[in-house]
Amino acid sequence: MLKVSNLEVSYGDYQVIWGVSLAVDTGEVVSLLGPNGSGKSTIFNTISGLLQPKAGTIEFEGERIDRRPSYQIVRRGLSHVLERRRVFPYLSVHQNLWLGGYHADARSQRRQTLQEVYQLFPRLRERESQLAHSLSGGEQQMLALGRGLMSRPRLLMVDEPFLGLSPAVVREMMQVFRRINSGGVSILFIEQNVQVALSMSNRGYILESGRLVLAGESQDLLKSEEVKRVFLGG
Repeated sequence: MLKVSNLEVSYGDYQVIWGVSLAVDTGEVVSLLGPNGSGKSTIFNTISGLLQPKAGTIEFEGERIDRRPSYQIVRRGLSHVLERRRVFPYLSVHQNLWLGGYHADARSQRRQTLQEVYQLFPRLRERESQLAHSLSGGEQQMLALGRGLMSRPRLLMVDEPFLGLSPAVVREMMQVFRRINSGGVSILFIEQNVQVALSMSNRGYILESGRLVLAGESQDLLKSEEVKRVFLGG
């Protein structure tokens, strides 16, 4: 579904991503892991068109999307939920969600999709008229995910979905991810908690200082001494 090949990204003259390749197959849940500053969000931002690659290719369902504008990428079926939620703080829950289904292909199904999101997140229905900034952190994360789903993606990319959430909310959100995936949406996500990430993904990629250092099945990575080295040092 998604194929990233030999990706390189720079901020001006400063290169931050070096020859990274990764893939997500239809129906998979894949995690992208690495210490802070390793370049994970930069890769996501480049896939979704917020940044332009220095080199390499990005294909979605067999079509090149690198160097395409973000609105075209979203319309093709790839949705990106940014780190730290980025909801519109002074718009209501309903308005935030409604804007998520803005592109032409999603617009005709917005009412149906909205009800599907409310079924997934009943608390959003309860707070439909509430301003986004007044929601709790967990509720804002639900809103950000719901807004991403409003574009009816086939691949959902989520940057740090559990950041700042309590353990109880994390467990609740993990169940939500399983329901989203079982509904036919592939997922690529970034997460700092290695145990959580690998327990809910089929495969994982480990990034260190802008370079891919390890990739494999999640159960194998959980036992890897190299994963321990990257995250714990030594």
